[in-house]
Amino acid sequence: MSTARQVPASSVASNWLQLGLALSMSLPWTLCALLGWQTPDLLTAVLGGLSILGAAFLLSWGVETAEMDLPQALAVSVLALVAVLPEYAVDATFAWKAAHDPAQAGYAIANMTGGNRLLLGLGWSTLVFIAWARFGKPGIQLRSQTRVDVAVLLLASLYALVPVARGQLTLVDTGVFLVLYGVYVVAATRAAPDDEGEDHDEDLPGPAALMALLPDWPRRGILVLLLLWSAGVIFLAAEPFAEALVHSGKSLGIDEFLLVQWVAPLASEAPEFAVACLLVLRGQLSKGMLTLVSSKVNQWTLLVGTLPVVTSLSAGEPRSLHLDLRQQEEVLLTAAQSLFGVAVLANLSLSRLQAVTLALLFVGQLFVPSTQGRFVFASAYIAAAVLVLVLKREARMGLWRALRGLSGALSGRGVGD
Repeated sequence: MSTARQVPASSVASNWLQLGLALSMSLPWTLCALLGWQTPDLLTAVLGGLSILGAAFLLSWGVETAEMDLPQALAVSVLALVAVLPEYAVDATFAWKAAHDPAQAGYAIANMTGGNRLLLGLGWSTLVFIAWARFGKPGIQLRSQTRVDVAVLLLASLYALVPVARGQLTLVDTGVFLVLYGVYVVAATRAAPDDEGEDHDEDLPGPAALMALLPDWPRRGILVLLLLWSAGVIFLAAEPFAEALVHSGKSLGIDEFLLVQWVAPLASEAPEFAVACLLVLRGQLSKGMLTLVSSKVNQWTLLVGTLPVVTSLSAGEPRSLHLDLRQQEEVLLTAAQSLFGVAVLANLSLSRLQAVTLALLFVGQLFVPSTQGRFVFASAYIAAAVLVLVLKREARMGLWRALRGLSGALSGRGVGD
């Protein structure tokens, strides 16, 4: 049974404003869809994207509030699924169509790789910069449970090189990625609580704090309605938004692959990123960083693994997603970036220098969208990862402890030191 939490009076008006804004963002396209109104592609992309953005904020606040009531084991698995829903909905749309139009497979890969690289390259580094600007911290220290995330991220990143070499994302890959996701959920559930660190503030961020003030059963009822509304909005908007984004790119002479890769993930990732930034601004540095690290693990296992399943269900038979040269390069670049992320988090800290390196490499590859550029930046990420592991003994020991911690959590011994 949870207890009501207090919200400063000065925050109540702001929280109501945020809640109203998110709801209003989710309404226009929902009304258009329900009333059957036809809109131009560009307007559909804008309204659909705003609906997904608004619904994703509502989901994010709902997830934060639900943590008051769900048992830990259930929370880890269910809330991870809910958190990835906006990104998954758009990606699943492309994967579903790929069964009948192979070109759509490229968009599915574009959206998946873009979301993953945004989280790590822009998200992680931004949190470090906020911690530096707000508190003068030289970096962010993470708690020992994060070793589970580091270990699973390492295994998933190494395995991602297999479909790159094969040129296909198959149902066999689905099995491996979903096993890794299952291992992650079980290990995260069994990991012993860790009271280290500076952030013990139990207040919820934003409108979630308003719902936390309600008695248990009214709060749970409102939470269920909120989650159902958000899921419905995302369901109505995902396909039109995805189609309109592609058509708008073609009509405007913009590479639709790049639009799908960067614009779509911005809508789905923004709420989680905002929550993580808010946590860091309030001094909950490790919790804010863990939010984005966990999201990266979820997307790099669960999201990637389910794409062949969606395509197979659409086709009515087992199918694989074919990866052409560009898609292989994109997955390779994403895996290389992930391996660098593993290297810098191996010692459970992310420094300003490492954050700057992440940000510069991420921004740099945006300006070199070519085959040569992708190979150069993939090589740079791998070289940087090797350099960190060679020069820093604590990073090498951290990887070993992460793998031992994963094994310990699975066996019930805890993450350990």
